[in-house]
Amino acid sequence: MVEHDTREAYDAAAHTYAALFRDSLRDSPLDRMALAAFAEVVLAGGNGRVADLGCGPGHVTAHLRGLGLAAFGVDVSPVMVELARQAHPDLRFDVGSMAALDIADSELGGVLSRWSAIHVPPPELPAVLAELHRVLAPGGHLLLGFSATDGPSHPTRVFDHAVAPAYRWAPDHLSALLREAGLSEVARVVREPVPTDRRQFQEVHLLARKGALTG
Repeated sequence: MVEHDTREAYDAAAHTYAALFRDSLRDSPLDRMALAAFAEVVLAGGNGRVADLGCGPGHVTAHLRGLGLAAFGVDVSPVMVELARQAHPDLRFDVGSMAALDIADSELGGVLSRWSAIHVPPPELPAVLAELHRVLAPGGHLLLGFSATDGPSHPTRVFDHAVAPAYRWAPDHLSALLREAGLSEVARVVREPVPTDRRQFQEVHLLARKGALTG
């Protein structure tokens, strides 16, 4: 039911969302830095195939392709996927769920979930992280973008997302959940809020790695 409601909400907001955010990376140097580091470590692993989960109108998927990755997008909203296909006809975009990806085991060198896992209710997130672990190849990387809570005493908090119900996470708590799913934190980038931000939250990019096979 939650995913159905999220899909309908993003379908309704898709055209407005695309107009607002299609150029958002241009004014976000820290986001570009995190994406560049993600691309570099993925390519260094030898498998540049990457899924951009919650791809929206496809601008970040296109940015990843520009960084040399074989990137494709997945989004729960059919309207978002159609807008992405129109804007980037040379790229692949599929309608799909983070909880049940139509991707083979160990297929990907990287997974990007940039402000998409925030819509997963906390009790359901471990299963979603397990699904991301499943599709990553050994040694593959996950880059997870999210808004942070006020401190460790608040592992999760609902916040007033403009489109659909969403959750903030304490970075250390989310890192622990990743570790339980077999994904070890490699690095994190934290952007402090500035006075002009509508929401005074830290924004976090957390980079994690699936363990490599050992002989």
